[in-house]
Amino acid sequence: MDGFGIFLTDYKTSKTIQLPVNPAELKLKYEGDNNSQSVVNLGEINRLGNLKLVGITIESSFPCDATTYLADDNLDNLQEPQFYIDFIKKIQKSKGHMQFVVSNTKISMPMTVESFEYGFSDGYDEEYVYTLELKQYREFAATKVSKSKKKKKSKKGKKRISPPKKFGVGSSVVVNGRLYMDSNGNGPGAYEKNAKRKVINIATGHKYPICVGVNGAARGWVKKSDVIKA
Repeated sequence: MDGFGIFLTDYKTSKTIQLPVNPAELKLKYEGDNNSQSVVNLGEINRLGNLKLVGITIESSFPCDATTYLADDNLDNLQEPQFYIDFIKKIQKSKGHMQFVVSNTKISMPMTVESFEYGFSDGYDEEYVYTLELKQYREFAATKVSKSKKKKKSKKGKKRISPPKKFGVGSSVVVNGRLYMDSNGNGPGAYEKNAKRKVINIATGHKYPICVGVNGAARGWVKKSDVIKA
């Protein structure tokens, strides 16, 4: 494979596909949630806000047969157009999200399907053309606010045992264990030994639930017991 490749991984199933044809261009849109206001004796000012979710639009095609412009030289990896269409629609219908990765780059982030449009163009039925709009996904959870309680003083002479350090997506960790291609343990790979990594994704309930990587690029999935917070 020359150049880059675009890979999509379903977070719920850990299944990964590669888009068969690379788009002519790929741009990530970073916007600030800024707004303009008028201030007396000063005029218009720009009040800076937080970064909005990153957006990506992919315009490409799903060929019905092998062509000279495939992203992967291995023709055995090429699937029927409906295979890719069903994969994307399933994630969108289940209200799920995916890991978007561009090989040979540092582009790797969780994303949701904002819109997906496909069909034929110019009366040519040998390939489906499509437009896929993705938006960055951020984990969030509601926090219950409760009244603060007085801390109980521990009795002298009894030393409290420190709880284990917790980690989540984005945490710096140290890995000692074998890497796998997905969270189900398929595709065993290299061993990590005292390797400093970042948590890219967590698939709760899976045998190898922790996806670790470097600089945003995933390296593989490992057991929870093989990971400690750095």
